[in-house]
Amino acid sequence: MITRILPALFAAVSTAAIAQPAPPPVQLPSYVAALRDAALKDDLAWDITEGLTTEVGQRLAGTEAEARARAWAVAKLRSLGFANVRIETFDMPVWVRGAESATIVSPFPQKLVLAALGNSGATPPEGIEAEVVSFDSLDALRAAPDALVRGKIVFVSHAMPRTQDGSGYGEFGAPRRQGPSIASRKGAAAIVIRSIGTDYHRNPHTGVQRFEDGVAPIPAAALSLPDAEQLQRIIKRANGQPVRMRLVLTPRNIGTRQSGNVIAEVPGRDPSLPPILVGGHLDSWDLGTGAIDDASGVAITTAAAKRIMDAGRPLRTIRIVWFGAEEVGLYGGIDYMKRYGGKPHYAVAESDFGADRVWRVKTRLGDARKAEAAALRRALLPLGIVPGAEDEGEGSDITPLVEAGQPVVELSQDGTHYFDLHHTPDDTLDKINPEALRQNVAAWTTMLAVLSGGLEPIRRPRR
Repeated sequence: MITRILPALFAAVSTAAIAQPAPPPVQLPSYVAALRDAALKDDLAWDITEGLTTEVGQRLAGTEAEARARAWAVAKLRSLGFANVRIETFDMPVWVRGAESATIVSPFPQKLVLAALGNSGATPPEGIEAEVVSFDSLDALRAAPDALVRGKIVFVSHAMPRTQDGSGYGEFGAPRRQGPSIASRKGAAAIVIRSIGTDYHRNPHTGVQRFEDGVAPIPAAALSLPDAEQLQRIIKRANGQPVRMRLVLTPRNIGTRQSGNVIAEVPGRDPSLPPILVGGHLDSWDLGTGAIDDASGVAITTAAAKRIMDAGRPLRTIRIVWFGAEEVGLYGGIDYMKRYGGKPHYAVAESDFGADRVWRVKTRLGDARKAEAAALRRALLPLGIVPGAEDEGEGSDITPLVEAGQPVVELSQDGTHYFDLHHTPDDTLDKINPEALRQNVAAWTTMLAVLSGGLEPIRRPRR
């Protein structure tokens, strides 16, 4: 069968090649390689990451800490020489964490480690005590009779596999995103889930969830992976005896507060041309200091833009955006879309998947720019970055822009260990490898050098 198919395939390929000749390759200026290689010695990204995580620390969206982070960002971007540095504010509802504890009361008394999920409802200050009812998947909870769940603490265990591209997060994150609403509709007193993570440290992974319209908020939390598996063993060894848990969660909603995007630019020689948008998000969860999520992202993209700015004046404006309030609902990306989404961008790209090495590039630049996309792939190969799809790309805050059809580039970081740290107290500076961080800066510098339309040398006055 194969020997019959192959000739036909070769004929089809040959016919297509004749009908649609490949565009001539884009000749890359010599400075692209020079900038790429020089960026492998970059120290600015580390300085930004260290500064933000040390001088500000945790940066929960809408809080005083995030406001301090915006002020820090403005001062840093201005000191680096960027133009048009500004804060564009927006309002948002703010939820803050309270006391958190879980104890198995019977049949095997012991403490468990957990963290409230974003927008969790609260228990009374003294907590609640109820029987635990266990489900091995969200579908099992969804199919359960309401009477089985009513008045109980729901436990959903759903293990996410480790992958390089993080592709399991969408599917396996469903218990966190949808579980609380499903449990509440069925009359549950509360819900605890297995953390959406891949580590076996006793660190719970928080994350946002939203109760659906008309659904009463209930206490909702994530157990660390060791504690989730411990609870599974407790239920199994109870041999049908009721397992009772005392749960204390006292978060609260503090009303509408202000967040904002911090924006800076490298002005292009032709301001009428669509800009290139690069960035990451400024806010973080409140458990760690947000080093990989996403201080490193704003640092990488800013350091790359700074290298272009210092090398010469690009044809197209490079716009750096440190998005606010990403973790709790993409508020910064939505606000940017409202302000600028109706205007064309030459490309949009975001770094928000940690600080490990970039291993793949994906693009969606359109048929007319295939040669440019090929040139970008060619320029990135020396960094060990392999070509990916030519018709897709993503990033959290740029999602509204991508869905609206704006051209996108995705420089995919290795996420094999990303979900060991994601949304945990372990998201701290010591987890970042400086060499991998430099490789990221080199990749982003290369991308900007290829797409920015050529650099005009800066004329410096003679001394």
